[in-house]
Amino acid sequence: MKVTMITTAITSELVHGTVELETTARGLRPHRLPASVRTRFPDPQLLMAESQPSGVRLAFSTTAEQLELVTHPTRVVYLGADRPRGHVDLMVDGELVHSDTLTGGSYTEVNMSTGASRQVEGPSHTSIFSGLPAGSKVVEIWLPHNESVELVELHSDAPVKPHHSGRPVWLHHGSSISHGSNAATPSGIWPAVAAQLGGVELFNLGLGGSAVVDPFTAQVMRDTPADIISVKLGINVVNLDSMRLRSFVPAVHGFLDTIREGHPETPLLLVSPIFCGIHEDTPGPGAFDPATFGADQVKFIATGSAEGVAAGQLTLRVIREALASLAERRSEDVNLHYLDGIALYGAGDAAAHPLPDALHPDSATHWLIGERFAQYAFAGEGPFGQVGKRAVV
Repeated sequence: MKVTMITTAITSELVHGTVELETTARGLRPHRLPASVRTRFPDPQLLMAESQPSGVRLAFSTTAEQLELVTHPTRVVYLGADRPRGHVDLMVDGELVHSDTLTGGSYTEVNMSTGASRQVEGPSHTSIFSGLPAGSKVVEIWLPHNESVELVELHSDAPVKPHHSGRPVWLHHGSSISHGSNAATPSGIWPAVAAQLGGVELFNLGLGGSAVVDPFTAQVMRDTPADIISVKLGINVVNLDSMRLRSFVPAVHGFLDTIREGHPETPLLLVSPIFCGIHEDTPGPGAFDPATFGADQVKFIATGSAEGVAAGQLTLRVIREALASLAERRSEDVNLHYLDGIALYGAGDAAAHPLPDALHPDSATHWLIGERFAQYAFAGEGPFGQVGKRAVV
């Protein structure tokens, strides 16, 4: 018997974790930064990162037992260093029931040795989810954290209704690690893991390569409704060698001041970098290690010199000390908290859970970091302990 499918228009009521939906020739492209930012500073790395819908999901209630989501992925492929394809995750009543690997789409192929690139166009992808539990349920479709997508069509064998959980909103900003780099699936990135354990709704402003204390990011956070906020800064500033200590500390003060303009009393957690051996005592810039091109795993290296620290260059060790001191100097803000990133992933963890590319955690380590963050932040005495809706184990 052929199943009759209903097509539901995808609107902002269905999509969570994004600031804008751009209308394209195919459908809608989710954005995590507004057009005002993208127009003023169209940096290619920033544009790629913000358009990858990390933490973005469709949420609805339905009795449907079959769903189909048509997307058109767009990605960058690096010859000799390509990463696995993105996934679309289906969660039913808070439990992951299926993870679908993307195929097709459009991509830019880049030769890392020569810099040459070419554009390749492919077909859209359809994620088919069948055999869903009967009866009414809440469905979340998590979009890929590592590929940009256009939302084309949503089909179901029963009507869908936008769902808003009413749970507290957690607004988080960080680097590619918060973005989810090296995690296999979008619901498995560490902020998503922590949000599930903490019983909150995630709004993820993890921006790969772009957590560099940009004023416009603070302004977006200032203007975004949130019940709890966290900011994880440091690694991108080091591996881009974008600041010296003299400019970094005042910039972070200004970043927090801007957030406070819109969220004067919201619980705010400042988090320093996790352990990363290549940058603990060696400044950036960071770079791909050319000796690993063509290998199974391309790795990163630090190209700076430890001697630069005396001149104000930043390492992760220097940044942790600076952020801890900064938090102490803002003691008048009783709702500001500080977490040393080493508590999430330290030198001891690097032996048991090494960073595969010397910079980003793998999927198992994303879970470890997410669990540790939740245990600290959402516990009864934690900075978010009075906000989360779910007990943290």
